[in-house]
Amino acid sequence: MTSFDIVSPVDGSVYATRSYASRSEVMAAAARARKALAGWRTTAFEDRVKLVKAFLVEIGNRRDTLAEMVTWQMGRPSWQADETGRLLANGDVLVDDAAKVLKPSVIHQEENIRRAVELDPVGLCFSICAWNYPVAMASSLVTAPLLMGNVVLLKHAPQTALIAEVFAEAARAAGLPEGVYQSLHIAHADAEALIGSGLVDMVQFIGSTRGGQAVYDAGRGTFVRYGLELGGKDPVYIRADAPVEKIMDDLMEGSFGNAGQSCCSVERIYVHRDIHDRFVDCFTSATAKVEMGHPINDKPFFGPLVSAAAATRVNGLVEDAVAKGARQLMPTGKSPLVTPGGAYVEPQVLVNVDHSMAIMKDETFGPVIPIMAVDSDEQAVALMNDSDYGLTSAVWTQDIDRGLELGRQLESGMFYLNRCDHADMYLPWGGVKKSGIGRSYCEKGLEELVVPRSYHLRTLG
Repeated sequence: MTSFDIVSPVDGSVYATRSYASRSEVMAAAARARKALAGWRTTAFEDRVKLVKAFLVEIGNRRDTLAEMVTWQMGRPSWQADETGRLLANGDVLVDDAAKVLKPSVIHQEENIRRAVELDPVGLCFSICAWNYPVAMASSLVTAPLLMGNVVLLKHAPQTALIAEVFAEAARAAGLPEGVYQSLHIAHADAEALIGSGLVDMVQFIGSTRGGQAVYDAGRGTFVRYGLELGGKDPVYIRADAPVEKIMDDLMEGSFGNAGQSCCSVERIYVHRDIHDRFVDCFTSATAKVEMGHPINDKPFFGPLVSAAAATRVNGLVEDAVAKGARQLMPTGKSPLVTPGGAYVEPQVLVNVDHSMAIMKDETFGPVIPIMAVDSDEQAVALMNDSDYGLTSAVWTQDIDRGLELGRQLESGMFYLNRCDHADMYLPWGGVKKSGIGRSYCEKGLEELVVPRSYHLRTLG
């Protein structure tokens, strides 16, 4: 077996060492899941709900352990590290939505003919979780498919692998039937082999676009289904009528929350030229109050990035932009935590940027915000759409009708008006272009976890 280290971004220490499952163990887990599927899919919905809720409660009972793991494994400040509240709240919403989606429907009736549709589970869901919200993401990767009658094999990101072990412990404590939920530490090559084996009915993946492409390619020829929640380069447009001073708190959270390591984080801001200078002054003043610090010893707004490699990549994007004419507005080197080869990156704001720079095109996933002036709504829309990504987009304006009109022109799976960086559990979540395939959450997302079966029933006589 091949082992791997979980290197904590907090201090660069090895937090834990684990071994990947062998390929035979991975395939055996898939076989157990398929065996469990027959009983789970026919379990009454009410009974499934009881077991899934018990599973979530057991996860909630381990909130302190999970929060500590989140901080040490991916660096989020300890005061922000508990994600179980979000997981439990999402679970309640998903139960209600699942009950609505699974209700059989009669399509059309005649004297001796009844047409109806029922929904069958897809089958075995191979769920691959990212590290940046390693507990909350279980809502779409575990809770939702289980409620719909599917079985789940979870592969967590190696950086947050211990989270999956806690989930497995919670599943046993809740009494989930054997094989219905499993988690394994799986190397990339073995994950690709499993996807291509024909044993998997659906792959749910949350992660980078590059990772999503690898997952997609692995299933070529198998006709496996995909739900891919991938990267973003989420743009914001500040119109000339926006109340600049009032929107700073939201923009700080959207830009620097989780150290900018969210697929829906604000990654580029376009500002109408009439208010550009005032906006930049306000934004830099607000950014100066955003504290990066030690996630355990202090209570900062954000801690380190997930790894030293991530910090190197983000710093490289800044250096590239500056070399091409961008200007940094925030001082550097203030914190002693920022060291060569470390994972800490201070918040930064860039101006004099354009689309020749990678910082305006590539996903940053870090606490760096480029701001670009535009002369019109039309120019803003064109630049916002000039991207391989299309996850979220946002417009800030007091003219609601015009804002909505602009939103309909933007190429994104989700549009925000006068807010940003918000995963709404009541709306479907997902992107267009290279930001993914499919949707999760709410009724629309749950519908992707089932297959409609048509019934044409005729009475004889």
